[in-house]
Amino acid sequence: MTRHRGGLWFAAFTAPFAVGLLIFVYVPIVWSAWLSLFEARSTLTPTKFVGFENYQALLADPLFRDSLVVFAAFALVIVPLTYVCSLGLALLLNGLKWGQAFFRSVFFIPTAVSYVVAALVWRFGFFPGTRFGLVNSLIRSLGGESVNWLGGGNNLYWVALVSVRLWLQSGFYMILFIAGLQRIPPETYEAAALDGAHGWRVLRYITLPQLRATSAAVIMLLLINAFQAFDEFYNLLGSIGSYPPYGRPPLVHLYLTALGGGQQNLGMGGAGTMILASIIVLFGLAQNWVLNRGRR
Repeated sequence: MTRHRGGLWFAAFTAPFAVGLLIFVYVPIVWSAWLSLFEARSTLTPTKFVGFENYQALLADPLFRDSLVVFAAFALVIVPLTYVCSLGLALLLNGLKWGQAFFRSVFFIPTAVSYVVAALVWRFGFFPGTRFGLVNSLIRSLGGESVNWLGGGNNLYWVALVSVRLWLQSGFYMILFIAGLQRIPPETYEAAALDGAHGWRVLRYITLPQLRATSAAVIMLLLINAFQAFDEFYNLLGSIGSYPPYGRPPLVHLYLTALGGGQQNLGMGGAGTMILASIIVLFGLAQNWVLNRGRR
């Protein structure tokens, strides 16, 4: 009877999440896959079946292929940088004797900020390209010249893109690493200290191996979030007219070509969604293969 009652409580607590996951995640994925096989312009009930023509047209588009390069470049920068910063913050806070809860909250608060709001603050407050922007004011106070961060035909807009994403998400992954660090038995570090291991050797041979599962989850989430990059690119770079080279990731490209300008080409958008989802799955499988290979 007790086991039956426990099962009912489990179903009651998990049912809302399961229903939400079904309605807002799995149904849209299946429907996007279905739409990708049709010519669906401004309609959710297409009738003209075109097979894989949407996929062929999208993969033949050089701008879409360039957008995948943008994702790769952005991921190569933001994934290791966020990983190192989050792990560093976690190691620092986990070793604090006092004020740990306060500093956790301080670094975690940016996670609650909207990406759109943060991008607009970066655009108008920190990197507006004018002499009165915060970053340019600091540069001028040190004797330098103002910089046009978001234009001017240079690649300095990456400083704004990477810094806003780093500020927004480092606190969340820091919490994940802290949870992983707290699962490591203190006796392991005590034994290492008795053997004379300190500093880098402890990090390399004890902490990082013990954080293997947490690291795998963090890296996978970072890759998925890098693929979903939209708000910072759209709100920071959309204001300067045409997007600069390496400034148009896949979701921005799909929005502009399939949904922007009143086109509402939902078939093309569905094809792009399936391509991106397939790449994420391949990344996940490759990561699992590498991790499983490392355990042997």
